[in-house]
Amino acid sequence: MSKYIERSLEPLILKVAKHFPALVITGARQTGKSTLIKHLFPDADYVTFDSLNIRNYAKDDIRIYWNSHFR
Repeated sequence: MSKYIERSLEPLILKVAKHFPALVITGARQTGKSTLIKHLFPDADYVTFDSLNIRNYAKDDIRIYWNSHFR
């Protein structure tokens, strides 16, 4: 297992998270976005659209998808 690398953006993300109910982190593949968010918010709900099946499920009926994840 590799050691977690702290990011200089962490304090800003934590500050912004106090004011907004959701965050979107975007960027190039394999740059540590998921690792960062899972590290900062270990108990938060986490959704990814990496899987084509999940992406299509959400596109087909976003309300059902949303309700299945966030109640």
